[in-house]
Amino acid sequence: MGLNVIVLAAGEGRRMRSRGPKVLVDLAGRTLLQHVLDRAALLGADRVRVVVGHGADAVCAAVPEGVDTVLQPEQRGTGDAVACALGGLNANDTTLVLYGDVPLPQRATLEALVEAARRNELSILTVEVDDPTGYGRIVRGENGHVSRIVEERDASPGQRALTEINTGLLAMRTGPLARHVAALDRDNAQGEYYLTDVIGRVSDAGGTIAAVQPDHEWEVRGVNSRAQLAALERTWQAWLAYELMTSGVSLRDPARIEIRGTLQAEPDTMIDVGCVFEGDVRLGAGVRIGAHCVLRDTTVAEEAVIESHSVLEGAVIGPACSVGPFARLRRGSRLRDAAKVGNFVEMKNTDLGAASKINHLSYVGDTEVGPKSNIGAGVITCNYDGHRKYRTVIGERAFIGSDCQLVAPITVGDGATIGAGTTLTGDAPAERLTVGRARAQTIEGWIRPADRDPGSDDDEPST
Repeated sequence: MGLNVIVLAAGEGRRMRSRGPKVLVDLAGRTLLQHVLDRAALLGADRVRVVVGHGADAVCAAVPEGVDTVLQPEQRGTGDAVACALGGLNANDTTLVLYGDVPLPQRATLEALVEAARRNELSILTVEVDDPTGYGRIVRGENGHVSRIVEERDASPGQRALTEINTGLLAMRTGPLARHVAALDRDNAQGEYYLTDVIGRVSDAGGTIAAVQPDHEWEVRGVNSRAQLAALERTWQAWLAYELMTSGVSLRDPARIEIRGTLQAEPDTMIDVGCVFEGDVRLGAGVRIGAHCVLRDTTVAEEAVIESHSVLEGAVIGPACSVGPFARLRRGSRLRDAAKVGNFVEMKNTDLGAASKINHLSYVGDTEVGPKSNIGAGVITCNYDGHRKYRTVIGERAFIGSDCQLVAPITVGDGATIGAGTTLTGDAPAERLTVGRARAQTIEGWIRPADRDPGSDDDEPST
């Protein structure tokens, strides 16, 4: 039996006070909608359809390839949105309905919901809460089975006192779901077609309704305001931190880490406070990340150390390397085994050989550096002529003295030494010393302006 997933993402979300669709706001580095689609992908759904309405063009542009979009021309309720998406689906498949603003249901919860739908007429996801204000209440019959859901605006005082609420997520065989949705009416306070009314129709027809509950209440929290978004962000970050620690990672303070993407870390990794991980980041065993670092789309191999306040983007750090503090490694930077990049060094599109060092205050871009070379303080590779980028090649065991400029394209041979203060505009031969600097000259009789007689004519203002 196949599986379809329908994601409802047509609403405006006025309480978000956003210029764009609510489902495109960011939570932990992904849009709310992308979180939902990620979960659909984990289920191996045969077909995923996103129902769009408000801001349809922007939402469609954010939907990845392989996911269908269906327009709900007029926002007439959740039942109408599902009806828009059911056309052409196999009647014998199971259809799971998710919401674009409920981003964090976990895989195990959704799998349980789908499996329950295959054993019953219908399955719904419910949760017990301390404050059910604003949510539809689950009404059970005398036998304890779910009989229907009552929206708060339509509920009696007794029904409003119920604390089991509807999350909106449900699963059902596609054929019966289509028939029930087609029979819905708008006899309610909002004048909308409620998908939740399907529960009452199934119950009235004698069908069995399974209620599945998640392991964590936060899995079913919706996002309707900036305050709710911020609260869910903190809850999700706390959960991600907990998962890291259970896998053997040490966090100096679990409340001061931000994961805005995917962070995979091996045991005995240590992460200090204030670190931000974006995109796809992977940390090997025994890695140490200092305070207030930012790593984006970066891999750090075992036993490497990233000192505090360093920023790495699109970098590959080899085993036992050292980076920082206050280093910036831009995309294309690669450090081989035991290489070192020190404080206030910027690298871009550079391969630094094993055991090579750039200790401080240098810019090295579009460069290949062999093993065991040393690049001194203040070295700059001049890789850009205002139109094109050029590469610098530095061999193994090379020594580049302080305050040198290497004007690319250029090659420095194996074992070459470049004297401090050199501006190198041609290749430097292997195993030789190359120096290019102006000869020092002493000017006799020169006096500093501050040391001159203040009464002399030299101090008169110019006219």
